[in-house]
Amino acid sequence: MTTAAAIEVNARSIRRIALSHKLSRWDVRFSPYLYISPFFLLFGIMGLFPLLYTAWVSVHDWNLIGGQGDFVGLENFATVLSQGYFWTSLRNTFSIFLLSSIPQVLMALGIAAVLDFNLRGKTFWRMGVLLPYVVAPVAVALIFNDLFGDKYGLINSAITGLGLEPIRWHVDVIPSHVAIATMVNFRWTGYNALIFLAAMQAVPRDYYEAAIIDGANRLRTFRSITLPLLRPIIIFVILTSTIGGLQIFDEARMFDNVGQGGASRQWQTLTLYIYELGWNQRNFGRASAVAWLLFLIIILIAVLNFVITRRIAGTADRKLRVRAKGIS
Repeated sequence: MTTAAAIEVNARSIRRIALSHKLSRWDVRFSPYLYISPFFLLFGIMGLFPLLYTAWVSVHDWNLIGGQGDFVGLENFATVLSQGYFWTSLRNTFSIFLLSSIPQVLMALGIAAVLDFNLRGKTFWRMGVLLPYVVAPVAVALIFNDLFGDKYGLINSAITGLGLEPIRWHVDVIPSHVAIATMVNFRWTGYNALIFLAAMQAVPRDYYEAAIIDGANRLRTFRSITLPLLRPIIIFVILTSTIGGLQIFDEARMFDNVGQGGASRQWQTLTLYIYELGWNQRNFGRASAVAWLLFLIIILIAVLNFVITRRIAGTADRKLRVRAKGIS
């Protein structure tokens, strides 16, 4: 082989190595974005575009049959805010949300702590906890309607058997909210418990062994080790519970045969109100306005939850650091 041919072969080899090195750098740099891009593409198509389109509909006189009408600006928002049903629905939404989300998170933490023990048949119990989440909301509503029936419900049958007055689950405000919140807790507590359990399984067992050697009992280790290490997951569950709790629809829709939230709208949520405006009154403009108001409320509550939980977590961390310095 001549010297010129050898030089050309070496040059090709160097270019091939340089190209391979460049492709490798591109792979390291751009591959993570390509892996997560399907989610953002689906979110843009299925989430972001409907959200923006709903904003467009909310500023028009949009009818289900006639379609887009005249541009009305913020008139739909002003009309909705002036109606009493909107504020009743907002009250009901927050009431059911508080009655469901707070007990749900506390019960999920307790169930996860029990499942974290070395139980016999732990796989069976963990699968059993998730079963209510698999059950369809319609089936859950039908089952619980037998429990919370005003005349022939199982709970009222037991109450009247004790000589007490039956509870008017479908008439009074608070009992109806408790009944719907019970359905929500039945479906979602096990799901959140498995999220907490996965986080508990990731806690190094050396921490618990050291605490047991120091004489700490299970309650003390749970309070001093498990809860501080679960703070990011607790914040995540609180945020997701807030988002889901403010969009309750299925349970409230199936609580009676009519599906309007009661004769006096005593358990009508904001999502039910949107359904009524859009499909019953055929006014998509006002329904979209309520949908955007609900979206803004969810964002506001989620941000407040995030700030409060982060501040509580930061305060607890500072106390732990001060205590550790005092011990040292």
